[in-house]
Amino acid sequence: MTITCFIEYRIDPAKITEFQQYAENWGHIIPGCGGQLLGYFLPHEGTNNRAFGLISFASLADYESYRQRLKADPAGSKNFQLANTGQFILEEQRSFLKAVPGTYFPDTCHTTAFTVKDSPETPETNL
Repeated sequence: MTITCFIEYRIDPAKITEFQQYAENWGHIIPGCGGQLLGYFLPHEGTNNRAFGLISFASLADYESYRQRLKADPAGSKNFQLANTGQFILEEQRSFLKAVPGTYFPDTCHTTAFTVKDSPETPETNL
């Protein structure tokens, strides 16, 4: 079962450029430490102080191994220091989510047909 670490950041809107550099740095670091980076997302319209990062793992045990590798990685340490020095992250929250079967992009990118269910108990309707 794949799990996704959903990271929600409250950022300083005056330092979006600094946060963007931080996120771009993770784009090179995270895959090397064993995470499947789905992406980092910056505010565009609406709320200007929220950003998000999504990283998937095969299991929570894989996430824990990743965290250990990340802490030992020189580039990872440097990026954590960038965030501490720049103070562009005001708050960070993590949630661990599991995908709804048939909706997770890597699993569905080659799907051409699907079945609609009215409810878990009703018969399927093919489209």
